[in-house]
Formats: sequence, C-alpha cells, structure tokens
Amino acid sequence: MLNAIDLDQSLPKEHYREIISPLKDRLAELQRAVIDAERPVMIVFEGIEAAGKGDSIRQTVSNLDPRGFKVHLLRRDDSEDTIFRPAMRRYWLRVPGRGEIAIFDQSWYYRTIEERVNGEISESQWSIRKDEIKQFERQLVDDGAIMIKFWLHISKKEQRSRFKVMEKSDYEGWRVSKSDWKSHKKFNEITSAAEELIVETDTPYAPWHLVPSTDRRFRRVQILRTIVETLNTALTQPPVSATSAPALPYIVGAADDSLILDRIDTAKTISREEYSDELDQYQMRLRQLEFACYAQRLPVILVYEGWDAAGKGGNIKRLTQKLDPRGYEVIPIAAPKGSEATHHYLWRFWRQIPKAGHFAIFDRSWYGRVMVERIEGFCREDEWKRAFYEINEFERCLADFGTVIIKFWLHISKEEQLRRFEEREANPHKRYKLTEEDWRNREKWDDYRVAVSEMIERTNTNYAPWVIVEGDCKLHARIKTLKTLVETLEARLGKPES
Repeated sequence: MLNAIDLDQSLPKEHYREIISPLKDRLAELQRAVIDAERPVMIVFEGIEAAGKGDSIRQTVSNLDPRGFKVHLLRRDDSEDTIFRPAMRRYWLRVPGRGEIAIFDQSWYYRTIEERVNGEISESQWSIRKDEIKQFERQLVDDGAIMIKFWLHISKKEQRSRFKVMEKSDYEGWRVSKSDWKSHKKFNEITSAAEELIVETDTPYAPWHLVPSTDRRFRRVQILRTIVETLNTALTQPPVSATSAPALPYIVGAADDSLILDRIDTAKTISREEYSDELDQYQMRLRQLEFACYAQRLPVILVYEGWDAAGKGGNIKRLTQKLDPRGYEVIPIAAPKGSEATHHYLWRFWRQIPKAGHFAIFDRSWYGRVMVERIEGFCREDEWKRAFYEINEFERCLADFGTVIIKFWLHISKEEQLRRFEEREANPHKRYKLTEEDWRNREKWDDYRVAVSEMIERTNTNYAPWVIVEGDCKLHARIKTLKTLVETLEARLGKPES
C-alpha cells in the first residue's frame, strides 16, 4: 500500500501560489464554523521522519486564530506518569473540547509502531492496542468529533538525503539524532508495521489520507485541501454516529419481578460484636495488601454507586481508615462543570486513573451516564444506550493494563431510605446531607430501579464485576465491601506475610 504511493507527484510554483492562499483563508472561516457548531476537531500528522510534519503543521495553522487550536508534540515519554498508566490515557488527556482544534505531531500511532518494531510489545498486546485505537477514535467520533489523519510518506533514499542536508544546517542540525539514523536503518520494518496499522484503523469515521511528500508544494496543498473538504462536509451535515448501538433486549416495566435488584435481600445484618472484630481484621489485612499492591505495581479502582443515603461515605471512610493516605485517593464525582462539560463524558475519568500501585476510590462515577443523565434527560437516548459498551470498553482497557476493578452498588430498601431521610432532616448535624434533589430522585425510585438493574446486567463483566451490597444494615455493608476487596486482592497477589 505505502509502496504504491506515487512519490513523484509535484505542483508547479505558479499553480501553488494560486491555490494556497484561498485554502488558508477558507480554513480560517471553517475554524469559526467549528466554534459555532461546537464540534471538536482532531488532526493527526504521522509519517516517515523528515517527511515534513512540522512544515505541514505550520502551514495548517498559519491563518488560524491561535486561541482556538493547540498543537501537541507527542514524542516518547517514559516518565512514571505515562508508563504506570494505560497507554491510551496520555491521548485522552489531549482530546479537545467542543469547538476546539487539536493538532497532533505524532500520536497514538507513532508509539505503537515504535514498540512493535522494537519488540517492546507482544503479538497479543499489538492486537489489543489496535482495538484500543479503533475504540478511542470511534467513541470520540460518536460524540461529535471530526477526525482527520495524515500519513506523510517519502522513500528511504529521500529520507537519507534530507537527514544529510539537515545535519549540515546550523539551524536544523540538532534535529537529526542517533535514534533517527537507527530508525532509518529500520525503514522497511517501520513501513511494514505502519501499513498494517493503517489498514486496520482506516475506518469510514476516521479514514487515513496518504500524502506523497517528496514535493513540498504538493504536500501542503493536498493536506490543506483535505482538511477544508473534510470540515466543510462535516459541518454542513448533522453529526452521524460512527456505529449503531447494538440491539439490546432492554428491561421494561417497573413492576417486573425479574429485575436483579428485586432479588436482593437488603435486610442482611451483622451483630455489633462481629462487626468490631471483622472490621479490625479486614482493615489490617487491607493495609498489608495496599503495600503489596505498591510493591507489585498493581493499580486498583473501586467504584461506589448506590441509592441516596445508602451509606457510601461511611463505607469509604471505614475502607480507608487504616490505609496509608499516600497510596490512595478518594474522588467524589458531581455534575460536570467547565471543561468537563465540553469534553467526552469519559474524559474526566481518564484524568483520574491511578498510577500502578495506587488505589483510586470513586464516590460515584462514569455510571452517571446510564443513571442520572438517562433518567433526568441530561443526554440523548442514543448516547446513554451507546454508553453501555463504551463503558465496557473503557474498563476492558484498564483491565488489560492489569488494573483490579471492583464496582459496588449499595442497595437499600425504599422504606430504609425514607427512614434515613427523615433522620437526617431531624438532625441539625446531618441536615446538610439532605437536598431537594434527593427528594426529587426518590419520586423516581422505580425509574432508577429499572435503570440500575439494566446497568448492572449490561456492565457486569469478569474483568470489572458488580458487587451488590445489601445495605439496610450499614455494619453488614461495610464488612462486605472490605471482605470483597481483601479477597479479590489476595487472589491476585497472594496472602502477604504478617
């Protein structure tokens, strides 16, 4: 495929001058249209080293308002912040908000190709990474993003010639490193890996544009023309989902006895004596396991969801009570604000992914998409339906990195919730916990009961299981979550020596 590109294509100087300025002016107009349409735009520049990525980016942004775009230079990063987290997190952090343009000088493709050529990832990891890239791009396009990907190509002979010229230049000599020459020797291997990756990620929603880059004028015009045509088409048509949500047998009927929540006995109890003994036992065991997780660089994510007044805060407090606070973070999640509201809903959760060896405890989570946002109409029906498999993909990506994921649903009866609400209302020290929103949510109990049952059934996986915690007795609920976490970590790590 890459070898079949006609690298000798060129553009006369006179023709170039006639074309280039109108293209740049039109792109500046389209930038304003992007802002008005509130569509994020991602432009990816990949290709052979010395093929002209830097010059192409300069030409692309030359007439743009610099307040509306950001260029991301993504070279290899072996810092702890990167290597101790899933590979795709680095790129999620750089996803633009609605109305913004992100331009990538190398991207999620370059690192993947480099690791493949250098033998740093196995065959199975290579396959997983390709799937993760496709999921990443599809999820963003489904959310309205416009994805434009360029592969700039030159021959091995041309690359060598350009390296030699650059080395002799006082201005550009620093740009040619020993690693560049090593890559030059692996030109054919890089081209082969790139071709395989391009073929598998060339999708209708995020197609590749292969650009012959021997002639600078031809390259510039082809890139600008492609961007202009792509934006013009995307902005004059309504956003189209990259994929259709799979047909799912949605649960219906608030009185349906088959709902998973209806099969839970929320009244399970434990005596105060048993609670005190087991609490101390499991808390001390968990402290040992926390250090073992750090030693083995095992990341842990705990998700707490549940009914209002189900006891999430008290449960989290007992779970963390004897842990080293340097090894965990509790992350409370509320309605998205500011930049959180202008990005894909998963963006803010990717930012909070813990480093390997640390715990992240989410007090509410990404599951708001299929509960509160669904019931309250804060997102469209197609968005919350699509979220079921987006969430499964998100958690699969974390699990493939080695993350332990446990999701707790703290379940109480409707009667117990009312009792706790009334208790809070009567207690001046707890009254702040009760809001008008809590009462409004209670009126929609049956709607939430259906949505939660469906959420659990659709996203209960072997790599990120749901644990329904019977919560009418807070003591029982606390011990169950502690015991579940301890047993799960012991299964992964083995029992630490006391």
